[in-house]
Amino acid sequence: QVHVVESGGGLVQPGGSLRLSCAASGLTFNFYTMGWYRQAPGKQRELVATVTTGGSTDYADSVKGRFTISRDNAKNTVYLQMDSLKPEDTAVYYCNAQRHIVLTMSYTYWGQGTQVTVSS
Repeated sequence: QVHVVESGGGLVQPGGSLRLSCAASGLTFNFYTMGWYRQAPGKQRELVATVTTGGSTDYADSVKGRFTISRDNAKNTVYLQMDSLKPEDTAVYYCNAQRHIVLTMSYTYWGQGTQVTVSS
């Protein structure tokens, strides 16, 4: 059974920081690209950041320079360090694990989400 579990969300003031963690089990962690997505009220789920098995990272333009994604393969954990938080960052943040077998086939797993609220 695959489990992907996020933690670290909460309430923070504008300009503050949070560090989200995502622990994965039941899969070979180092085979998976890990990502963070978020969904704000009334909005579609959007990509925030990804980190590949080789350590390459990608970020949404809206978070570049403020957020940092990293992974610790020994702990089967991916992190999202969020600095200089803005009210627009308020959303449910979801952890994603994805493995492409071939171009047209992949395995994807999602966590349950963790709420991040940025408000004064």
